[in-house]
Amino acid sequence: MKRAMTNRLAGLGIVLALAATWPAQAGEGHDHGDAPAAPSANGPQRQPDGSVFLPKPAQRQLGVRTMVAEEAELPRSVELNGTVLMDPNAGGKVQPLNAGRIETGPRGLPNPGQAVRKGDVLAYVVPSTAPIERSNQSAQLAELRAAKSLADKRVARLKELADTVPRKDIEAAESEAASLAERFAAVGGGLATREALVAPVSGVIASAHVVAGQVVDARELLFEIVDPGRLRIEALAFDPALAADVGSATVAVGNQRVPLVFVGAARSLREQALPLGFRAQGAALNGLAVGQPVRVFVQTKQKVKGLAVPVASLMKSPANQTVVWVKTAPERFEPRTVTTEPLDGLNVAVTSGLKAGDRIATQGATLINQVR
Repeated sequence: MKRAMTNRLAGLGIVLALAATWPAQAGEGHDHGDAPAAPSANGPQRQPDGSVFLPKPAQRQLGVRTMVAEEAELPRSVELNGTVLMDPNAGGKVQPLNAGRIETGPRGLPNPGQAVRKGDVLAYVVPSTAPIERSNQSAQLAELRAAKSLADKRVARLKELADTVPRKDIEAAESEAASLAERFAAVGGGLATREALVAPVSGVIASAHVVAGQVVDARELLFEIVDPGRLRIEALAFDPALAADVGSATVAVGNQRVPLVFVGAARSLREQALPLGFRAQGAALNGLAVGQPVRVFVQTKQKVKGLAVPVASLMKSPANQTVVWVKTAPERFEPRTVTTEPLDGLNVAVTSGLKAGDRIATQGATLINQVR
């Protein structure tokens, strides 16, 4: 009996010893949430030094892409405000010569964006005349009709007397009858003809300002036709010396870069700026419209030493500084403050803040910049 009691006391002591080593846990609803949650070390994190820890799975999920920066002699560029214009050699305007009423053409009135070919009839203009003028033309037509009838009868009689009438009299009568016939046809045609509005060039209808039955004036602009693959770009330069320093030029259309051919500079200022003309060709121009403002990047003949970086790589820091994200380790990105100059619309020239060989984030840089 004494041994059993001793064994029980020994077992109770072991249980108490184990209970002392177990962590105390409050019951459900009685905990105060004082224990902080352990941070995840596997997700994107902003480090205390400003860099970003970005694991490989997160880089693939965010679509991060990088490129190696290379130093080169880049042309010093100037960004100008430009406007898309119609190429005078590939576009045209349709204007009536006479005032009148619009009638539909053989295929109806064309709509903006419709393709047309040179010589297609777009519409008709029925000339408008005053009542007194039309009555005078009708009276003149009646006189010519009567005179022509008499001339035809005289020719017929002279031909019956051809043996006794000189040949020159017969020829004079025939000439008079032919002249009256032509005058009759001209006056009659003027009363019944319509002016056909034809397309001067092949292209696309850029604008249409007519409806059936509309009354228009002479020289009123009715249609504009442009070739979307051949346009003109006019840029305004506030430094007239730039006209003699143009090496090349480009315009950014979406994600494509369209080269421009410098045509020439005007010799008169417009709003204190010198207009520069450029010619553009290519399928990428289909995304532009006449009158649309664009940004023209003119590469001068001067050179600057720098690194070409895509515009998509440029970000803004909390201090509103221009930065790019440089990949310094497989899962680490650091922001670098840079100084840039315009290059061609899609790329910029970084003149300070980077060195050759740095791996720069070109895609997904916006998402890296948002990691906190």
